[in-house]
Amino acid sequence: MRILAPFLLFITSGLMAQNKPFIRLVDGPREVNRVRNPTQYLSGSTCKKCLLSINGTKVKVYPTGAFAYELTLEPGINVFNIVATAAPDMVNKKITYNYVLPSRDSVKEFGIDSIETFPKGNLVLQAGEKIAFRVKAWPDSRVVVNGNTPLYEMPLNTAGIRGIYQGEYVIKESDNFMNSQLPVSITDETGKTISRNTDYRFSLFPKTGPDMLITRGRLAHLLFGLGEDRLGGAKIGYIDSLIPLKMIGKVDSNYQVRLSKYRTAYIPSDVVSFLPRGTFTPSSLTGNWRVWGDSLFDYVSVALSTRLPYQSSQQVDPAKIVVDVFGATNNSNWIIQMENALEIKNVYYDQVEDEVFRITIDLKHQQHWGYQIYYNNNNLVIKVRRQPANLSLDHLTIAIDAGHGGSNYGAEGLTGSSEKALTLAVSLKLQKALEEMGAKVIMTRTIEKFVDNKDRILFYRDSLPDLLVSIHLNSSADPIHVSGASTYYRHIGFRNLSHDIYKRMLELGLKEFGNTGSFNFMLNSPTEYPNALVELLFLSNPEDEMKILDEDFQQQLVQKIITGVQDFLKESE
Repeated sequence: MRILAPFLLFITSGLMAQNKPFIRLVDGPREVNRVRNPTQYLSGSTCKKCLLSINGTKVKVYPTGAFAYELTLEPGINVFNIVATAAPDMVNKKITYNYVLPSRDSVKEFGIDSIETFPKGNLVLQAGEKIAFRVKAWPDSRVVVNGNTPLYEMPLNTAGIRGIYQGEYVIKESDNFMNSQLPVSITDETGKTISRNTDYRFSLFPKTGPDMLITRGRLAHLLFGLGEDRLGGAKIGYIDSLIPLKMIGKVDSNYQVRLSKYRTAYIPSDVVSFLPRGTFTPSSLTGNWRVWGDSLFDYVSVALSTRLPYQSSQQVDPAKIVVDVFGATNNSNWIIQMENALEIKNVYYDQVEDEVFRITIDLKHQQHWGYQIYYNNNNLVIKVRRQPANLSLDHLTIAIDAGHGGSNYGAEGLTGSSEKALTLAVSLKLQKALEEMGAKVIMTRTIEKFVDNKDRILFYRDSLPDLLVSIHLNSSADPIHVSGASTYYRHIGFRNLSHDIYKRMLELGLKEFGNTGSFNFMLNSPTEYPNALVELLFLSNPEDEMKILDEDFQQQLVQKIITGVQDFLKESE
């Protein structure tokens, strides 16, 4: 007894601490908050035995201690008193919201309220290019850009705001600004003038100095445009190193490049270097082709005189790989096709427009298993993966990517649970189950550590698994109405993998959040192997968090993911 007593005392103290009331808010508001949205949420955790109320209204506390409550604010000051009780103890927390209605008023005094420029960002431009301006200012005035380009007051919009001026400034050969903020001035009927500079800076494309770039590294990639979201700009795709590109401008850290007569794109500055001015703009006639196979892959090789940028896509029903080569003009007179090409059914080409040469590869199987595009000297090579001869799990290599890790925590649950820890826990269970079925499994991480997404892509590009499943947990600012399972793919040829996993996960009674395509997540971007991102549940939702904290439920999710993978393999036979 003398040995057990301290242990029992420790257990008793721990239980008492668990029943001690507390209030922990996640994504927590400050004590006083100024907001412009009438809907707000209070969510977090308290002790598992606690009773919780907000302004006297009882709030559900889940078995984990989590809670979530929706607020509807009135304009002005709104005070909420959160009380957690576990008799005889009680704690409370007071949160105040100042709900300010969005301003929809015209400018109240003579002057300029705001200046917007499009594209947004610091720009490097050439003569003939345009900067679009939208200025909010005193109504019924004269507004000009850079001293001479007028902006025009727009008709009253639906909100009844006056004093919105718009127009375009066209870059002239005579302009000489360099890293400058452009002045916008307003003049009233008395001749009174006020000026204000743009927030962003503008430069003219230099008439001397380099105007040619060359890609470097293994992760150079082209972007369609300047749009941004939490996943970054929409990628055209990865391209090989040492490809020259004609630079025609710059927006912040992205260079604008010309791909062909009618196509431009952007590329991040950290994946290119400059070539000497006078370097030729890349272009090439196409030479002869060769199609063949070795013991593992099929290949298409097209002779070019220089490396050119390209874009690829997948088509389904029937399965095709389509590659557009920018700067290429057809001069191919024959395509040599060898019988040892086992996955490639046919290859043909089309000059779809000036300087855009299209390669189309018909596949024998309906399911895409991946491909890689690279240069062998100046020969463009498309390396096509064959469908595995045996589609049983015990003959395949499965990659499992446990999301986040180390300093990258990911989402936080209402009780303080961590996405990085839970994705690792589920991934390890998935690894064990697959290995017990005879599969070879390769893992991004098996311990708690940070792995950069770029390193993950390169690791799997070198390892070349048969397929990859990336495990994550979702989060939303709305902890009440948003919940459920979801899966994601980028390339249409890999959709079946994510969709089959999704359908199986829904058998657990989870709410649908969808199977999302064209998803711009880095682990969905490779074309080398089928891949799927699996967002198991929403950590921000108290019921979802309660489920994923249950190890038995984690195991059920693992079994559904495996069954979904098996469905995918069976459909591919």
